[in-house]
Amino acid sequence: MTDQTYNKNDEKTSLNHASIAAMMVPFPMQGHLNETLHLSNIIASYGIPVHFAGSTAHNRQAKLRLHGWDDEESTSKMHFHDLQLPPFTSIPAKFNPQTNFPGHLQPLFDATLDLRQPVFRLLQELSAKYRRIIIIHDTLMASVVQDVKLFPNAESYALHGVSAFTIFYHFWNSMTDTPFELDSDIKISGIPSSEGCFTPEFEAYIAKQYKVLDFESGRIFNTCREIEGRYMELLSKLPENAKKKFFALGPLHPVETKNRFNKIRHRCLEWLDEQEINSVIYVSFGTATSLTEEQISELAIGLERSEKKFLWVLRSADRVDISTEDDVIIRPQLPKGYEYRVKSKGMVVRDWAPQLDILAHPSVGGFMSHCGWNSCMESISMGVPIAAWPMHSDQPRNSILITEVLKIGLLIRDWEHRAEVVTSTTVENVVIRLMTSKEGEEMRKRAAELSVAVRGSVEDGGSSRLEVDSFVAHISR
Repeated sequence: MTDQTYNKNDEKTSLNHASIAAMMVPFPMQGHLNETLHLSNIIASYGIPVHFAGSTAHNRQAKLRLHGWDDEESTSKMHFHDLQLPPFTSIPAKFNPQTNFPGHLQPLFDATLDLRQPVFRLLQELSAKYRRIIIIHDTLMASVVQDVKLFPNAESYALHGVSAFTIFYHFWNSMTDTPFELDSDIKISGIPSSEGCFTPEFEAYIAKQYKVLDFESGRIFNTCREIEGRYMELLSKLPENAKKKFFALGPLHPVETKNRFNKIRHRCLEWLDEQEINSVIYVSFGTATSLTEEQISELAIGLERSEKKFLWVLRSADRVDISTEDDVIIRPQLPKGYEYRVKSKGMVVRDWAPQLDILAHPSVGGFMSHCGWNSCMESISMGVPIAAWPMHSDQPRNSILITEVLKIGLLIRDWEHRAEVVTSTTVENVVIRLMTSKEGEEMRKRAAELSVAVRGSVEDGGSSRLEVDSFVAHISR
């Protein structure tokens, strides 16, 4: 199977791009950093110089956690610019029954806004060296890169870190006068509201970014037409997008990971090697969610009672200071004796785990996920159905795309019950349904079929490969 390297020696990509360069400006949360770095690798593979601009700590984090690519051939192609964040106060994470959004990271987000001047200076430097500078920035960094308008040889593209489905319905439901009718097969009932998705402080942050987000030449999505073609079309039909170019360049991560062929493998992959095909449910809620002690206990008991094999990545949400030593971290606690009791059925991982390699492993037959968009795309591309447990942000709507539109997953709980503890009985029942029932098997079959289509999209002649080619040709014109 063709891997997603976008080889610059291909006939379609052998153009001379020395007169242009790309400047990448990520938002400092792991999912956003990861997505931006994946896209950076794709652009660099076309022979375009890539300048990745972030704080020293987050550049380091992005490189350390990147996987799926050949380590020596990927980040070495790029220029990393370590920008200095101003001092800011770290606040402890606190449980909020109204939202699981990581509000403890807000001081970091606010400090990031002060990168406007360093980014401006970097733009000045690069614009003097190249015929054209292409700024690709996270939508949540719009105010930081807004000075791109001052450079006649620069243009910008906003990278959306969420699904086209989620974005479309956000805009559609906020309209007082809808510009066109939706086809009956597109109308989805029960789409969650944004209530409880964010803290008020972060909602204000988002509003500030979108207030200035009117200077970009186009928008980039980590999706492909095979997954969200209808919603990409609907987005482009909205009046405010009439003059924008839309590019579906996903999946941005490699669909054929290279890390799994390395001699040094994570111990969880060796454990998976010993399990039967489709026998393990992988449990992980990303890097921006912490569960309460009560919820961890219920989840643990539910997994144990299901008697299905599981691989559980149990970590707290990333901290503001990601360089803090491990010995000061308050680690999530499991019921006493739990890991000993389940050692024949399950494995608990408390460090960073290679999610792409895990989802690609033939032993994994299900994924209990928060439904962050990166995780959704990775699971779809690897053909793994999802037990959807949204926590905050875009996740509630992503979960509806997974369960109601694509029909490759089960919903663990309705969003309106987000403040309630998910019981061990619920966990047990969902795991059994997903892993062993006829319903779960049908979802696994649909997930496998969708995986084939998504993988085909990045091969020669596939929709995403053609769209990446088109994007590179457009910025190189």
